[in-house]
Amino acid sequence: MPRKDELPKKRKSGVKARIEGAGKILAQPITRTLTENYMPYAMSVIISRAIPEIDGFKPSHRKILYTMYKMGLLTGARTKSANVVGQTMRLNPHGDMAIYETMVRLSRGNEALLHAYVDSKGNFGKAYSRDMAFAASRYTEVKLDSICNELFRDIDKKTVDFVDNYDSTMQEPTLLPTAFPSILINSNIGIAVGMASSICPFNLTEVCETTIRLMKDPHADMMALLKAPDFPGGGMILYNKDTLHAVYETGRGSLRVRARYQLDQAGRFVEITEIPPTTTVEAIMDKIVELVKSGKVREISDIRDETDLSGLKLTIDLKRGADGDKLMSRLYRMTPLEDTFGCNFNVLVAGRPQVLGVRGLLQAWTAFRVDCVRRRLQFDLMRAQDRLHLLRGLEKILLDIDKAVHIVRGTEEEAEVVPNLMIGFGIDEVQAEFVAEIKLRHFNRAYILQKTQEIEQLEREIAELEATLGDHARVLKLIADELRAIAKKYGKPRRSLILYDVDEEASTAEEAVPDYPVTLFLTREGYFKKITPQSLRMSGEQKLKEGDALAKTTEASNSCELLLFTDRCQVYKSTVAEFEDAKASVLGDYLPAKLGFDEGESLHAMIVTKQYEGWLVFLFADGKAAKVELSSYMTKTRRHKLVHAYSDKSPLVALFHLTEDKEIVLSSSAGRLLLLDTGAVPVKSTHTTQGVAAMTLKTGQAVTEARLYVEGTFKNPGRYRVRRLPGAGMLPAPADTAGEQLHF
Repeated sequence: MPRKDELPKKRKSGVKARIEGAGKILAQPITRTLTENYMPYAMSVIISRAIPEIDGFKPSHRKILYTMYKMGLLTGARTKSANVVGQTMRLNPHGDMAIYETMVRLSRGNEALLHAYVDSKGNFGKAYSRDMAFAASRYTEVKLDSICNELFRDIDKKTVDFVDNYDSTMQEPTLLPTAFPSILINSNIGIAVGMASSICPFNLTEVCETTIRLMKDPHADMMALLKAPDFPGGGMILYNKDTLHAVYETGRGSLRVRARYQLDQAGRFVEITEIPPTTTVEAIMDKIVELVKSGKVREISDIRDETDLSGLKLTIDLKRGADGDKLMSRLYRMTPLEDTFGCNFNVLVAGRPQVLGVRGLLQAWTAFRVDCVRRRLQFDLMRAQDRLHLLRGLEKILLDIDKAVHIVRGTEEEAEVVPNLMIGFGIDEVQAEFVAEIKLRHFNRAYILQKTQEIEQLEREIAELEATLGDHARVLKLIADELRAIAKKYGKPRRSLILYDVDEEASTAEEAVPDYPVTLFLTREGYFKKITPQSLRMSGEQKLKEGDALAKTTEASNSCELLLFTDRCQVYKSTVAEFEDAKASVLGDYLPAKLGFDEGESLHAMIVTKQYEGWLVFLFADGKAAKVELSSYMTKTRRHKLVHAYSDKSPLVALFHLTEDKEIVLSSSAGRLLLLDTGAVPVKSTHTTQGVAAMTLKTGQAVTEARLYVEGTFKNPGRYRVRRLPGAGMLPAPADTAGEQLHF
């Protein structure tokens, strides 16, 4: 152990430091905070990250593709993906995994794009699978696909602007001079701040033909050429002319896409080979398994994912006697096998986000492409003019080659060669420099004649370029010719089928649920359960929550529908089949939670029906009675909730479902009784009708109770009947009071 004098001594720092403003709270207007802190972030996400530009790429896509182009991967052999990721970091200051994931989606192996930009080798996962992960970048190899020739064809001719990268060590293009409307060829989805973009893909050939047509006639009908979107995963698009027209003109709308399947000849199983682009195989399987476990789908015996190198395959084994087509019709409604693709064509045009339809996007791309082609023509024109200028000087040398040799030999200093040639032949410095650089062995008549023969060809080329630049129609024709060549070279048949005649009734038909007798129990606090006759016979007393009691018990079948009226003038619709078979030993389902009642909303009455026959009779506290046909609550679609189910002018006292007219006993707060014949109440068509006055009430009085009249309850029922409504009712006779008490 060291001695105390050997221990290192702590040095005292002589620096006295303090943090300026530490602990102080600075008051700042929220508008200033948003302007200085939040707005730059929001604009950066919108402009530089999430929203694609008119060339069809986000900055992250563009940086990867341009890096691969500069690496020579357009024509060379594949290289490791890790190499590309590392090189891309010179343009994209993000993590390697973020760059690699972006490149994976661009690859052919991932199958996320109609026309992949990256030719891949190795495991790149699948867009239609949630769990099929891609391999690490050190194992996979990539190069640019051949279609990228149309992205970079003219990039070296100043067709687009270049800017410095983040550390000003190299330059990158602001846009790619795409020779086809890639913005509509491949899907592009992004979420920015306060806005988003979702662009569905279209067939390359159809887009090129539509673009050519719009260049000739900006108001042409696109529906004939551009039939519908074309998704890389195929599927079937449910054709809706109005929706497609909205997408083509406004850029907004929802497209319904179904999976494709085939049924084996024996009808033993269903093979699903194409699914909508918005879902995955695992999500579909999870939902089908959930439906089977809940008993809503009983025709399936097994489901498995048989996807292999040949492509996607989801196999569903059917039970004996099951109809595969009917099952798929139900699964389309109940699972992601039919899903919607929401279109929101939000694109950056000249740095400004705009929501454009297909027509607007193609017109914006055409304007962009016209600018690229003009810049290319201008570049070619300047190169041709410069070349012609040099050959004009060389042409003058041809007149006296010996003189040129004499001038060069007679010049003492090298720096004087160019000025002497300029004086000797009347040429400028650029021409003289070109002549001076000619090798001695080329200083002969044959070589110079060969070079000067290009003059006529260059003059024709320059005239052609100037004529094209001066004629907008010729520029458009040049673009159209390029589009035709691209469509012919890279065009593919459609992958997505179009269903023109969609049987809407079949697609929205009620699911075929098993029908069997059940007994329904409803408690005062809103607990509901259905019990089969077999289970009921073996059961004891019904289990209830403490303080709760049965409010209604009714015999029904599993295919019946439920209408649950609440105290908020709303009715919730459900079916008996949506509830699990229960036992007497359980509390049952709590309806307010099961059906999503509003906060504080309570159940008033439950109506069980199958054919929506009869009427609903509403009795209100103000003495009025309303009679509404039950069929008016039937809806064509599966609506879960209906508002304004009855009048809210007065509190509802009671509600009865009748298939024939009966008498109802009304009791008022004044103790009077009235026998109301429902036949005297006219049937109304509107739910919110106040009905007719049934019982006359004085100020401060109200109807407190209503019940169906049971024969024999009153000794003299005629005492409480009235010939004409409304009636004041009568005070109960002593014998009726006793009978009433006995009845209760």
